[in-house]
Amino acid sequence: MPRQNFLDRFRPVGAPGGAGPAGVPASDELGPEAELAPVFAALAADVAECSALVEEATNEADRMLARARERADAVVAQARLDTGAEESRAAARVLQVAAEADAGLLAAADAEAAALKVAGVARLPVAVRRVLDAMLGEQLAPR
Repeated sequence: MPRQNFLDRFRPVGAPGGAGPAGVPASDELGPEAELAPVFAALAADVAECSALVEEATNEADRMLARARERADAVVAQARLDTGAEESRAAARVLQVAAEADAGLLAAADAEAAALKVAGVARLPVAVRRVLDAMLGEQLAPR
């Protein structure tokens, strides 16, 4: 049996009733391109519409990304400003704590100096008497 096209066995034959359109082409000389060309032609408008939708979605995504980048840049800029202000406040707090510590040390030193002064004044008469006794003792001592 000679080699035949698989579809040759479906050649239209007379059927009972009125004549109808053939269901399968008798020969495949034109190839699948000719058979599918009308289908792809019918889909061309849909493919173009899909391409337009994809392009529109891409543009919208680019716009959204640009807005998000702008907002992110604004947040970073504000954070940098806030960082500077917070550093200034922290430095002021450190200086205030240091000033309070210095004031406490100065008050303690003043209190200690006052106590030493009181103690020194209390010892002064005894020290003066010793010095005078020593001086007078040398003067009055026989030579």
